[in-house]
This record gives sequence, C-alpha cells and structure tokens, in this order.
Amino acid sequence: MPYFRITLLRSAIGLPARTTGVLHALGLKKRMTTVYQPVSRDIAGMIMKVKELVDVQEVEERRTKAEMKELRRPDPGFYIEKRASAAP
Repeated sequence: MPYFRITLLRSAIGLPARTTGVLHALGLKKRMTTVYQPVSRDIAGMIMKVKELVDVQEVEERRTKAEMKELRRPDPGFYIEKRASAAP
C-alpha cells in the first residue's frame, strides 16, 4: 500500500486558522516533522491546501522513528576491523 511521506518545512505562524487546521488534520504540528498518510483523494486534497508549506513524497512503506533516525546518522568515516587485545 503506498503512502504519502509529508514533511512540514515552513511554519504556520500567522496563517489563517483554516490552514493551521489542515496541518493538524494531517498530523503536522512542528517544523521538520514527518508523517505518513495513506494515498487517498482526501489526503491529496489536504496536501494541495498547504502545498507551499510541505514536502511530499510517495513511498511504498512507512518507517518508524528509529528507522528515520538511523537514516539521518552520518557515516563515521572509519570502520573497526578488529579490537586490540589487552596488553599483559
């Protein structure tokens, strides 16, 4: 089942209450939060109302918070092949 991955990029401060209500209905409250919604006409209509504020991608599966955090983790730049044994 496909999902919309919706990320709130811009704040809703100073916008009409109707726009803020649409964001809350989508599950977005803070900047840079990401939610997954199933693909449907209703959700697509809500996204069109706030298209200037959000980034939308269509994905095949939703990810958990832990998976999203792991994807954001940068490459350490080194790998440990073998640990040194304790010196006698």
